[in-house]
Amino acid sequence: MKQITKSKKIMILIAIIILIAGIAITIVKGLNFDLKYQETQSVQLYIGEKFNEADIRQITNEILPNQAVMLEKVEIYQDTVIITAKEITEEQKNNLVTKINEKYETDLKAEEIQITNIPHTRLRDIMLPYVVPFVIAVVIVLIYMGVRYYKLGVGKVLAQTIGLLILTQALLFSVIAIARIPIGRLTIPMVLMVYMLTLIGITTKMEKQLANKKQEENKKEEK
Repeated sequence: MKQITKSKKIMILIAIIILIAGIAITIVKGLNFDLKYQETQSVQLYIGEKFNEADIRQITNEILPNQAVMLEKVEIYQDTVIITAKEITEEQKNNLVTKINEKYETDLKAEEIQITNIPHTRLRDIMLPYVVPFVIAVVIVLIYMGVRYYKLGVGKVLAQTIGLLILTQALLFSVIAIARIPIGRLTIPMVLMVYMLTLIGITTKMEKQLANKKQEENKKEEK
């Protein structure tokens, strides 16, 4: 039976620690989501003309200090802005309306503008559109791996491939949880990057094993 080297034991130990820490932090604190996916509040303000986003940002920095704010231009002529933040009080809404009126000489009435509550987006809802393409890609890869490396044992090859793909993705989300990396537009690219790097590592290892297997077979034939 092949012995596990000291370096591999250390790597396994580190992986276990990362997984346990990631699970613990996820249970206790949950994952950290981008503002776009958090439970937030927003107000929609009709300015009536194209506006400079930097000017609106300056106003929100003054009225909504020490919190992330997302600005979105809407309508065909981009003359309306949606201001989204973790929390917007009635007083802050009134101050936003006042500042916008002063800046753009509009006649917005605070009492006519509602604060909209936006619910939290769950991780599974973010990932759902990518599940089917990802599963199809994994199935195609598994078929290829089974055909390409059948001499190494189809069951062994598939088990190692599936196991490593699951492990690396679990480690990725553990690191995301530990480092409090926001779940957002970069999450899917990170998942795909780890997926590709894992496949490269697996195929590199399998190619070496296959080459060694062929050498052994050739030596036996020569004898």
